[in-house]
Amino acid sequence: MDKDGFLYAGYNTLLGLGALFLVPYYAVKIALTGKYRKSLTQKMGFIPPEIIDAMKGHPRVWVHAVSVGEVTAAAPIVASLRATLPEACIVLSTSTETGQEMAGGLVSDATALMYYPLDIPAVVRKVIGLVRPDIFVVTETELWPNFLRECSRLGIRVIMVNGRISPRSFGRYAQTRLFWERVLHGVEKIGVISEVDAERVRAMGAAPEKVQVLGNAKYDGLASRVNPELREEMARAVGVVGAPRFLVAGSTHEGEEDVVFSVYRKLLPDHPDLRLIVVPRHIERGEAVLALARQNGFEDAIRMTEIRAGRKPSGERVVIIDVIGELFKVYGLATVVFCGGSLVPKGGQNILEAAAWGKVVLYGPSMDDFLDEEAMLEEAGAGITVRNGEELHGRIDWLLRNPEALEQRGTSGRLRVMANRGASKRYADLIIETLSEGRLG
Repeated sequence: MDKDGFLYAGYNTLLGLGALFLVPYYAVKIALTGKYRKSLTQKMGFIPPEIIDAMKGHPRVWVHAVSVGEVTAAAPIVASLRATLPEACIVLSTSTETGQEMAGGLVSDATALMYYPLDIPAVVRKVIGLVRPDIFVVTETELWPNFLRECSRLGIRVIMVNGRISPRSFGRYAQTRLFWERVLHGVEKIGVISEVDAERVRAMGAAPEKVQVLGNAKYDGLASRVNPELREEMARAVGVVGAPRFLVAGSTHEGEEDVVFSVYRKLLPDHPDLRLIVVPRHIERGEAVLALARQNGFEDAIRMTEIRAGRKPSGERVVIIDVIGELFKVYGLATVVFCGGSLVPKGGQNILEAAAWGKVVLYGPSMDDFLDEEAMLEEAGAGITVRNGEELHGRIDWLLRNPEALEQRGTSGRLRVMANRGASKRYADLIIETLSEGRLG
């Protein structure tokens, strides 16, 4: 067995051992919550015939976007591709059900949507054989070794777009550099967001001549989605009467909602018109967040699932958004925003969505996955780091008391987002350039 064979044999052995623990876990999860039920059969290679039948056109481009964040980046790239290649078959895959729902509403230019297969050799071979792509495009950094190896064997070109390597991911990759160097050998071109990402992917073993810094396509997607009609739609949904101000806590994780509710309670005496909208990062936590709201004295808190089930909102102070795909619209309603995953060690969440609406965004110190975005917004005065609930209260209170400064800072952040547009066209050009070179082998 050669070195490559040995490395992949080791990887597949670890994959098999992991399955021994993960299969029972996911079986229980599916049985108790229904989560993953919709996606599992496709991930095992059973793609519905109607999806396969829809895959008409040439060339055949397969774009993969793991979840919601990657779909936001992929959407403008797909739109740019469609504008240049109107006859192309563009297949978009996601790994998560939330990503699939987001893609259904956001990526109208895709020919077909499907779930990405599990990285099991037989499954991978089957699905690639069904899709028959001329090129595979991975968004950000979703590197599945067996899949990429099969693409290489079949002469299918592989490129990366909007590539980013977070500090946490880089640490894991660096520990197994020998293996990832072989995996990256099968990626022909690598377009990344920043020079830092370029340095990291080269340190992982990518050949320097493959790597290009092309910017962040999410700026294009966010800028194109800002629409007053979306804001009005959300205002109607939560029963806005008059002109209340909103504190929006977006993408919150366990441990952050308690802080937010405490801060909100302290703000109310001085800002009695202020309402709170909480959007937990994982919507299945909606019931738990509702319980926390009530423990903090907000007995009339209402969930979006209740509203959609027919309960009419009547000016509740606290609304919990426990449905998929609404966060961007909610940011349109905000007066000021707290973005979660940052007061707990999760590396932060996407702060650009709020900034695109012209909102000032506050966040905790854990922003390792969004350092470039953090630096850009802080330079514009539209991003503010807080270390705890006390600082969060103080900063929000000051901003609410100084509406002119709040508006000026938010506008400055929005202009920064707009100024960074154009990356999606560069990534689309990279895909088209690679397609023109034909299949490998």
